[in-house]
Parts: sequence; structure tokens; C-alpha cells
Amino acid sequence: MTISDGAPHVNAEATASSTLSLDDADIHVCQDGPRDAPALLLIHGSASSTRSWDPLVPLLTRAHRVIRIDLLGHGRSAKPTDQSYALPDQARRVGAALNRLDVKHAIVVGHSSGGAVATALAEQRPDLVTALALINTGPSLDAFIAPESAAIGPSQWPLTDEQIRQFASTGFSRAGYQIPQDLLDEVRAMTYHSLTTTMQATRHYLEQQTLPDRLTALGKPLLVIFGEDDRRWRSSSAADYRTVPGARVELLPGLGHSPLLEDPPRTATPLLAFTAIHAARAD
Repeated sequence: MTISDGAPHVNAEATASSTLSLDDADIHVCQDGPRDAPALLLIHGSASSTRSWDPLVPLLTRAHRVIRIDLLGHGRSAKPTDQSYALPDQARRVGAALNRLDVKHAIVVGHSSGGAVATALAEQRPDLVTALALINTGPSLDAFIAPESAAIGPSQWPLTDEQIRQFASTGFSRAGYQIPQDLLDEVRAMTYHSLTTTMQATRHYLEQQTLPDRLTALGKPLLVIFGEDDRRWRSSSAADYRTVPGARVELLPGLGHSPLLEDPPRTATPLLAFTAIHAARAD
């Protein structure tokens, strides 16, 4: 296992970017903020990457060591065809990466399907995960809003910018939102195999058991943030998380599936209030 340094991004003075060579894959990670601050792990959703957190990170680094990970098949991590993309395996790699970074405790934040990976990590490593925050993570398949557009076939890959914009349009509350070029490039850099397999893996994980049921069994502090105008998951389904004892649910009016990109300050406000309570154990 080796660590090779990569080129920093977001803030050249603060961001450390590296690739961790784990047992079954190379995983890209970024770190921002004081290395002796409580750890805050950010996990992106499907067809996304560490870059989806770029606007939010500067709002979090004053109080946290912010760690971002490109899941297998995404961003600058490996995209093999012979490794498992199942959520428990994605979570296992995240845990291994945190071990390599010498992180003993962390508050874990997941966006969309990244919230399911965060849940799987907490199931595997309750010693590591202090608390969980889920941003627009559907609690069950019943909450999913089926897309109106036709499914993407392998013959269409790789997609053009316009096709990616159409594919990603439901990730935002309004038509015409200017998706950052970096995020378009990250989708195009995926393989058809990694895109479809990761989406199937999320579906399979939710079919096995709903997230509120999994989280109730874990007994971890939970914050749920949901853009009220989500066009991928019914925002009313956020209420399903209230069955988790002590769960806090925050709806953000006027925002869609990606509040971390649409309005970072409004997303950071409830998140920082939550982490301030639980960060003392995440150091």
C-alpha cells in the first residue's frame, strides 16, 4: 500500500489531494482544514465526486478537518470492471482510507446515495462513526421519483455536455441551473459500467432494508437535510426519518436535490449546528 501525492484543488494553500492504494483499488481523497480539528467526512452521491462539495468546504474548515473521498468508479478513483461496487464494499474502502489517514472518529455526511454509503459505513464501523448527516438521501425506494427521460444505453457513452446536463437536470430545483463544467467532466470520466453498477448497488441496498430501519438499529445521532423541491426523491419522505429516535429533520424551501451546490450557506447552517454538538467525540 502506498500514498502518492496529487495536485491540490479548491484552495491551493489548504487542500491536500492524494491517492491511497488500498488492497483492491486506488482511492482518491482530499483534506482541508486543520489536521488536529475534529474529522468531518463528506461522501458524494452517484455520478458525482469530491468536487461536488467544493462550494461547501470553505464553510466547514474553520471547525473541522474536512475529508472527501471519491468512491470507487467516480472522480479520480479507479474505475475497474472486476471489483465490487456494492455499497458495503464501498463503505469498507472508505473505512480503510480513514484508517490510513489515522482517523479514529468522524462525523459522516452523505449526499444522495452517499448517505446510504455513510449508513453502511456506520453499520460496519460503529466505533468510527460518531454521528450521521444525510443530505437529500431517499429513505426507501418508495420515495424515488422515476425520471421522465429514457434510460442511457451503452451505445450513447460517453455522453455529450448537453446529454449530461439533461441527465443531471433533476439534481437541481430549477431548469436552467448552470452545472459547473468540472462536474460535467467528472460524469464523462466515468465508465458506463461504473455509472450503472453504482446506481444498481444503491437500489439493491435500499431493497434489502430501508435507511430509517437501519439507522434505528444503529442508534447514532442523525441529521437529515432535504431540499424541499427535490425532483429525484419526494421531499415529504424526509419525515420517514423521524422514526429514528432523536433524529433532526431540516427542510430547505426553494432548494432541490443538491442544496450543497445550490445554496451552500443555507446547507452549512444546520450542518454546523449539528456538528458543533457532536464534534467533541470526533477527534
